Amino acid sequence: MSENAGKQEDGSTRREFLKTAGTVTAAAFFASCAPLEEFFKTSFRELSKEEKQDVIRRLEESYREKYTKDIRVGAEPAMEGVLYGYALDLSRCIGCRRCVYACVKENNQSRDPQIQYIRVLEMDKEKGVDFTHANAYYDAETVPREGHFYLPLSCQMCENSPCEKVCPVGATWREPDGIVVVDYDWCIGCRYCMASCPYGARKFNWGEPTIPPEEINTETHYLGNRPRSKGVVEKCTWCIQRVRKGRYPACVEICPTGARKFGNLLDRDSEIRYVIENKRVFLLKEELNTQPKFFYFYGL
Repeated sequence: MSENAGKQEDGSTRREFLKTAGTVTAAAFFASCAPLEEFFKTSFRELSKEEKQDVIRRLEESYREKYTKDIRVGAEPAMEGVLYGYALDLSRCIGCRRCVYACVKENNQSRDPQIQYIRVLEMDKEKGVDFTHANAYYDAETVPREGHFYLPLSCQMCENSPCEKVCPVGATWREPDGIVVVDYDWCIGCRYCMASCPYGARKFNWGEPTIPPEEINTETHYLGNRPRSKGVVEKCTWCIQRVRKGRYPACVEICPTGARKFGNLLDRDSEIRYVIENKRVFLLKEELNTQPKFFYFYGL
């Protein structure tokens, strides 16, 4: 499968086919298109184990050709008895943005045009959590700046996720371990999910993503950080390629102050459960009943 899965040799896409199908004859269409198993491939979660292996094999071949590197595309499933949760200590975050760039590197986000899953908002301490006056473009020689605090924002992995409800083709869904994912080959780029997300967590590839070959992360997951294509929506997956192997997300590992906590919400002895049960915890836009699994707290 090519990195532009769903495209025909003449560059047309699944969207364009749906628009023009009524104006061309079936004979003409079938005569001009690429192998039809690519165009009509069902969503990844609906494929059999053997079909998934075949898809992954073809993806790895196409990435090897494009990036001249051996890129592994994993398909590790959710672990039984695991429901991931994330917590962030606002009293410790210093606004250094190391999490932003660690995320970009780990998840093969486009450098040009630039894609970033994490936004760090600088807020005035006197105003509290106030999105009206939040500054995502602060530029300071040193951080934290006096009189300010910082609130990083990314996908909240909602249990009652609006994005999942509005997707017209079922390209996004919530996995058993709570991670909301996207099948990039199935996404039609309508951006309904972006409009429905109250956290602005989804990003659209307006241009062909650019990743320097020497910087590409070769350890990927089909539902996570594998290279994407122009015209699809992408988002944070809590580094699904890492957490399903028992590792922390890249942003958790890089944080110099230990502000970020991650773990299994079903494990009573986990750090994430301790935070929820013993700290002052709040959810962003709780009144919307999205039921995020991303918790903010004050540890100090």
